[in-house]
Amino acid sequence: MKKIDSVKTKAMLERFLQQLIVSGSAIVIALVLGMVLIALMDINPLKAFAALLEGAFGSTNDFAETLVKMTPLLFTGMSYALANRCGLTNLGMEGQMYMGALFAAAAGIYLENLPTVLHIPLCIAAGFIGGGLWCLLAGWLKVRFGASEIITTVMLNTIAINFIEFMVNGPMIEPPGINCQTSPLLATATFGPIMPGTRAHWGFVVGLLFVFLFWAFLWRSKKGYEVRVSGLNSQAALYSGINTDRNILLVTFLAGGLAGLAGASEIMGVQGRLFPLFSPGYGFDGIAVALIGMNSPLGIVFGALLFGAFRAGGTRMQMRAKVPNSIVAVMQALVIIAVVASQMLLEIWNEHRLKKAAMEQKNVTAEGKEC
Repeated sequence: MKKIDSVKTKAMLERFLQQLIVSGSAIVIALVLGMVLIALMDINPLKAFAALLEGAFGSTNDFAETLVKMTPLLFTGMSYALANRCGLTNLGMEGQMYMGALFAAAAGIYLENLPTVLHIPLCIAAGFIGGGLWCLLAGWLKVRFGASEIITTVMLNTIAINFIEFMVNGPMIEPPGINCQTSPLLATATFGPIMPGTRAHWGFVVGLLFVFLFWAFLWRSKKGYEVRVSGLNSQAALYSGINTDRNILLVTFLAGGLAGLAGASEIMGVQGRLFPLFSPGYGFDGIAVALIGMNSPLGIVFGALLFGAFRAGGTRMQMRAKVPNSIVAVMQALVIIAVVASQMLLEIWNEHRLKKAAMEQKNVTAEGKEC
């Protein structure tokens, strides 16, 4: 048994190192291509890259801004990864994020006379429920009518964003009704700073806690095992007695809840109130974070840090090196393309190795029979 465990651990470590090297090389290649693109614009690429790094990690305040941008990406990255592990494609994190922000804002504004130790968990729970219920609707449509979650989640994005605009211009508008925003959250419902004098807040710590819970659920629980089996082969999971429909409903609620926490953390830690279009696209960036991180906990943390650094350092690069901010989006796209392409090539290579090993084993068996 110990020998089997040792072989299994060695194989897992080898696969992890293999993926790490391939993904790391892909990211480096993508950044080099980005620097070449900047050079073609008659701009010093080294100066631009140095400005990007300075804007992301140059000082305590710069690093804090990277953490601020990284926090919602942790949640949206986990949201996409969890759904993907179940064989689902959740493209509705942006809408789920808005609904989570709405529920968290409502709890933070209207639940009065509560101590901080109780008010903050209630707002977090409200944000989770808001995003979870919104994504659960797409899961129910898939189970009940066979509707593609790709289409329904994208459609629900638009509905959620416009619903938030209606709420902050109507029922939840701040008196006397001049600005299209809600009243500020109560002080007991906001995340305090984790680094004095910066905007980095305790929502980042909550995000890391949920990364651990994400890992524990998928790899240390029976239900998480069922989810992963359903994602690998839904028919095999069904024949083995796993209730795949129930797993779809569970995973869509949990994935939506994680995206809802992205909105809750942004409202409770950065904005302090709800207003239209408060997200610059964290929901869609979460897809890239999960792809770069290969749907793994540590990979998602790395992907969120990378894209957080792009967002935090992009402004500095634009100011110092006069590089258009759109170039940052191009560099992000290059990173995604390079990582996805490298993973496809890695899968093809591993499949080739398996076929070659099987062929060699077959030849050895045939030679043994002849003898």
